Amino acid sequence: MLTLYTFGPAFGLPDASPFVVKAEMLLKLAGLPYRTRRGGLRRAPKGKLPYIDDDGEIVADSTLIRLHIERKYGFDFDAALTPGQRGAAWMFEKALEDHFYWHVVQARWCDDENFDRGPASFFRSIPWPVRPMAQALIRRKVRKTLHGQGTGRYQPEEQRHLLARGAQAAAQLLGDQPYFFGDRPCGADATAFGFISSAMSPDFRQPLRDEIENHPNLTAYVARMRREFFPDAGDGGSA
Repeated sequence: MLTLYTFGPAFGLPDASPFVVKAEMLLKLAGLPYRTRRGGLRRAPKGKLPYIDDDGEIVADSTLIRLHIERKYGFDFDAALTPGQRGAAWMFEKALEDHFYWHVVQARWCDDENFDRGPASFFRSIPWPVRPMAQALIRRKVRKTLHGQGTGRYQPEEQRHLLARGAQAAAQLLGDQPYFFGDRPCGADATAFGFISSAMSPDFRQPLRDEIENHPNLTAYVARMRREFFPDAGDGGSA
């Protein structure tokens, strides 16, 4: 059976990582039988989760997992979309992954209160005398990455303007549809649910959640998708 390696439910979410949520929803959309297994990060080919073990074939990265499903199982996630919609859906996914994601990372790792409520739990296995040093080292690396990527260079007011525009764009794209590109879920919905729900985690204060909550259709979308695809995820309290 196909195995998906995950972090596990946390922060009020089906998984701590939006990329893992995306990958799991792709498996659900494709109707493939699978099991989840927590951990495996040390064996991850790219040093990150998720990855899958499909009968001995290891595939890392949520987007490459999608391409693997399409190639091996012949499943078309965007079968109901027009050519124009296919292009828009792909670009929408990348906007979420390259914009929303980094603001979520910044909120979780750079805000001291948020860090204590969430990512700090990832260090529980490290003995206390060295744990604070390990936490400080990783947080410095995250800040450096955010600075290099660009998100860490924005002032709070600049960030809020960008996030307001991003949430508004997502809300406009969704409109009154049940899914982002019509009456059936497509590949973009796996990404959209993963990243929008991640930003809406109840465990953290973050500007992106505030902006998303200004759009009832987005909050209703997340609630509906969770009921439909992750009804057994539990209340997902802090890890």
